Amino acid sequence: MKLIDKYILKHFIQNFLFGLSCFVLIFILVDLFENMDKFIDKKLSLPLLALYYAYFIPDILKLITPVGILLASLFTISRFVNYSELTAMKSAGISIYRYLLPIITVGMIITLFSVYFNGWIVPKTNHLKYNFDRNYLGRNSIPNSIQNIYIQDKKNRIITINTYDKIALTCSNTSIQIFNPDTLFSLKARYDIESMKWDSTRNDWFINKVYERLFYYAETESLKTNFNLYISDLKYVQKISIDPSQIEKRQLRPEELVLSDFRQFIDNLEESGQDAAKEKVDYYSIISFPFANLVTIIFGVSISSNRRKAGAALHFGISLIVSFFYLGFVKISQVFGYNGDLNPILTAWLANILFLAISLANFYRLNRI
Repeated sequence: MKLIDKYILKHFIQNFLFGLSCFVLIFILVDLFENMDKFIDKKLSLPLLALYYAYFIPDILKLITPVGILLASLFTISRFVNYSELTAMKSAGISIYRYLLPIITVGMIITLFSVYFNGWIVPKTNHLKYNFDRNYLGRNSIPNSIQNIYIQDKKNRIITINTYDKIALTCSNTSIQIFNPDTLFSLKARYDIESMKWDSTRNDWFINKVYERLFYYAETESLKTNFNLYISDLKYVQKISIDPSQIEKRQLRPEELVLSDFRQFIDNLEESGQDAAKEKVDYYSIISFPFANLVTIIFGVSISSNRRKAGAALHFGISLIVSFFYLGFVKISQVFGYNGDLNPILTAWLANILFLAISLANFYRLNRI
């Protein structure tokens, strides 16, 4: 690595860490003042309060990393402009593309790490944060007994559970309705289960008592009662994709699901014939959002590489305004994706594509000037 690269990266990384620290502090202070009454009412100690914000910081970093990179780009390049260092580089034959190379390289590393960070680490810390809310603040609670669960296990199979006990891993008054796959209007079989308990050794539900009704043509049916068997023993069922972890995950917020579990959740929805447009948009947005880091680098360089001098306050303001418009556009486009008007992948990447086009156009114009 050349000396000029080390010099550029030194200032860029310093400004990036400074920007992240500032925005994290702002977020924590805003949240602290907003929830101060709840913390006092619950008599949270300082160690518990520190633990709460330790769980909260990764979610903040997920949101503000592109803003921090934009701020670092503005500060770094504008410093080179204000101290005529950019002019000296150009006089030495170093083009704007050459001094942009180390910043883009670091931005790519941060982007790739952010995909993993946002997809796996943040959901786990979010889960810890929501558990903290449930245990200490009484918010977002999941009861030990979950009522009225409705699941479309497959396109032609519907499962309803009256009560699920999270502690005993038992379901009471469960109904499995299987429809004719050709018409989806007429019942083929119905199983009414009084109670069933999860058997972790066999990864199957053990049934205490079940009423089996099989429907035939000419309005005939058969009724039979069975005792002490497994779900896999039922003639038209054999296996269901519902287990205790799946039931409990359905009670979690999407922010608590790691990317692989989120993908599996979407696949289960599609296999059951349900519309998963909203979930797909959220899934692809987790992947696309970190690439805003690269977009903000080009955008920041294109703004700050002109000859006009600007202070830190102006650059800070520019970062907030650009972030506001970017996040606003993301939210607006997501509405169309949720409604199915736009392809989920296009919806997730649309903001990046638009702002990248604007950044490249401005970068090309300034470079020609």
